[in-house]
Amino acid sequence: MDLFDFNRNEETAKPLAERMRANTLDEFIGQKHIVAEGSLLRRAIASDRLGSCIFWGPPGCGKTTLANIIALGTNGEFIKLNAVNAGVADVKKAVETARENLKLYNKRTYLLLDECHRFNKTQSDSLLPAIEQGTIIFIGSTTENPYAAMTPAIVSRCRVFEFRRLTNEDIIDALKKAVKSRHKGLGKQNIVVDEDAIEHIARMAGGDLRTAYNALELAALTTEPDGEGRVHITLADAEQSIQRKALSYNEDSYYDFLSAFCKSLRGSDANAALYYAMRLIEGGCDPMLVARRLVVHSAEDVGMADPRALQIATSAMYALEKIGYPEARIPLAEAIIYVCEAEKSNSVVNAMYAAIADAKEVRDDSIPPYLKDNSFGSKEDKAQSGNYKYPHNYGGYVEQQYLPDSLKDKIYYTPGNNGYENEVKEIRKRKGKKR
Repeated sequence: MDLFDFNRNEETAKPLAERMRANTLDEFIGQKHIVAEGSLLRRAIASDRLGSCIFWGPPGCGKTTLANIIALGTNGEFIKLNAVNAGVADVKKAVETARENLKLYNKRTYLLLDECHRFNKTQSDSLLPAIEQGTIIFIGSTTENPYAAMTPAIVSRCRVFEFRRLTNEDIIDALKKAVKSRHKGLGKQNIVVDEDAIEHIARMAGGDLRTAYNALELAALTTEPDGEGRVHITLADAEQSIQRKALSYNEDSYYDFLSAFCKSLRGSDANAALYYAMRLIEGGCDPMLVARRLVVHSAEDVGMADPRALQIATSAMYALEKIGYPEARIPLAEAIIYVCEAEKSNSVVNAMYAAIADAKEVRDDSIPPYLKDNSFGSKEDKAQSGNYKYPHNYGGYVEQQYLPDSLKDKIYYTPGNNGYENEVKEIRKRKGKKR
């Protein structure tokens, strides 16, 4: 076996997800909001002037792939570490290499750190000076919220790019390319994949392209060829490869189910809301989409009638993110029932839209002088600052004008007659509020 055969065998031995990984921005799938033509990130990559950044998003959405594209396109050196097994010594070695590259060859060094949220404070501190001085260009990749999971000093020196789950259409297109590609995909094999099989894999992957590729490859490897040597992957094969049975609904009925779920929440029918939520999820809908809609409706339809609904819905979404499905079914179901049974009020939404309308149309920026930040204000503004009435000096509330003159009599929020909003009315009455 010669070296060419060895390299070829090594390449074909890689999983389909690895072989199909994009090598250029034109091949890159999804994330148009950050890599579209003319975008900041694309311009920075094209000009090889990318600064330190963090790619944050769910699994299988292209974070590592984009980092590899940057590595292939840069004139600098590229070092890859994983925060799970990299220690302080590895970081120091990478920084020292970066210093040598800059000093001896005038080359920048990119450090790609997968799972960067796993870095502890000591590891982060060992990297911080190199990032700050520009010795190293840091590219972190994480599935966790960097603002909560990472050292603030690192995050503050990086630009955070938030990646989104890939759409079903993105994944379907990618799977079809993998079936046809002779160079990197399954194109050299005699494979036919039914349309509903591809659609099922895409739905069940939940926005994770890696999961979709793995399912397609498993189906291709385990499906017996027919008499003509053709591998025909059906919906049943797809169900087996991704271990979820398809509950049939097309795109139109998917939106119908989602609409029915939302209107059942608004209509206080816990039985219907639970059914539609589970029907969506068992049919392949990402549970996180159900949780997000629940959070929105807890504010839109319950709102100030029961502010606890938003807390409970948000807690259920957090549980789903941290625990995962199916365990998170229980807190999710609890939150659905709570939002349904809670008193309803749309006063928050009405107030919001009224304020948005004035913000767009009136645009009165003449803030009362005593409300301004007068640290750097004019002498007149500083003189007016003494007119501010500090509410705590008056028992917690004192009547004074907060809105600009042209809007001073405007009322956006009016408490409704349900639940906690009756208490809001009583609180206002005790304060002696006029509006």
